[in-house]
Amino acid sequence: MMVNMADDKVDTRPAVTVSPAATVQPAAPAARPKSLSQQLLPAVHGLLARPLSSYYLLLASSGLLLLIGLTMVFSATSVKAYAEDGSAFTAIGKQLIFAVLGLVGFWACQRLPAGTLRFLGKYVLGAAVVLLALLDLLMALSAVNLLTAAPGTNTVSLGPLKADLLWLYIGPIGIQPSEFAKLGVVLWGADIIARKGAALGHWRELAMPLFPMIGLLFVLVGYNDLGTMLVLLSLVVGLLWAAGVRLRVFAALGVLGLSGIGLLIAAASRGAGSGAVGEANYRLARITVLAQPIEDCRSDFCYQMLQGRSAIYEGGWFGVGLGKGALKWNWLPAADNDFIFAVVAEELGVVGCTVILALFAVLAYTGFRIARRVDDPFRRLAATGITTWLVAQAVINIGGVVGLLPITGLPLPFISTGGSALVVTMAAIGILASFARAEPDAARALHARPPARWVRLLWAPLPPLPPPRRPGRSARAGDERRR
Repeated sequence: MMVNMADDKVDTRPAVTVSPAATVQPAAPAARPKSLSQQLLPAVHGLLARPLSSYYLLLASSGLLLLIGLTMVFSATSVKAYAEDGSAFTAIGKQLIFAVLGLVGFWACQRLPAGTLRFLGKYVLGAAVVLLALLDLLMALSAVNLLTAAPGTNTVSLGPLKADLLWLYIGPIGIQPSEFAKLGVVLWGADIIARKGAALGHWRELAMPLFPMIGLLFVLVGYNDLGTMLVLLSLVVGLLWAAGVRLRVFAALGVLGLSGIGLLIAAASRGAGSGAVGEANYRLARITVLAQPIEDCRSDFCYQMLQGRSAIYEGGWFGVGLGKGALKWNWLPAADNDFIFAVVAEELGVVGCTVILALFAVLAYTGFRIARRVDDPFRRLAATGITTWLVAQAVINIGGVVGLLPITGLPLPFISTGGSALVVTMAAIGILASFARAEPDAARALHARPPARWVRLLWAPLPPLPPPRRPGRSARAGDERRR
């Protein structure tokens, strides 16, 4: 009988224990946390995710602000214009002309490529500096009695040139040079900073030529217009912040800026701005009036501030009705310009003021969104500068009307009367619109489905197509960061 010996062999191999965890499939990568807009407002998030969202948000917010501005200018000026000229449409007619010129400036700037804007920046700034020098020269000659102002006015003449505080007239053409200085600083400053790049970490790169030019504008603009000088200072801070300049630079700028502001305030006692030699310092009075009780204040600034607060109080939540306000009938000084927000508060109430604030908030969000999304350093810096300029000016104006900040005489963008301010503001919005169309996703979408040829000829050409994406670039970058 044969016995199978293989069956009697003992298996001496070590037993292997398999862990239950080894049979489990690897866990999926953690889901990316949803943003606040995705959680609360998914529909809004979907709209903002579209390629041309920045462009349409910019057009909508600025267009509505312009429409509201024209409406409020007509409401604030119609009665006075009818009493003086026999027609209620005199002031609004002029503002409509400037609005049309502003739309032309918007259209032209929207069509300009970034290279052309960089080229034009130094010429816009140079022209503004020359005009500011002429304006300050005429006003300084008037302060030392070498030139005499026309009777009953502040207008000083020298040949074909006339100066009236912030306005310079060359023959029949009147312009406000400080408005063009804002646009010039944006374009020239963004170009200079973009060219220097990482070298901005060294003081000598900031010292030439950026700081000398800013110092010159600080004097030329601040001599007559301290409010616009503050806007320019905010604009420069925005440019440097977007460039990633170190915080110690801002500390040094803060010390120099405060010292310069103090000198310009003191210069009002020597004839700077609306001041006169031997009279009270009106710039200092605008600051000290904030700390004085209204019942103890007797200056004109107290009167203007009190009338502005009265307009806000009369308006309540919903206002007295469009065109039905009474304080604009020569009770509220500068009702169509510096204090037009008080007219809005009286006639449209808190609701109307909230709408305007919301539109400015949308404009600010859109401007900084464009700056974050564009790839070109010049576009990023210029978008930040323009947005900072418009937001800072709106904050200073509204803060002065409600009594939180000193009165500076700055107009409210899009809303107040003023030709130069409106035309330059619309041109700046056109530049932002050009940058919004140049966002990488927006440019790809426009090239994928280009508009009709006649639309490109009449409205705006196609933006430059960004370089194609590299499929593995983001994955490799992530691996390198993890290593």
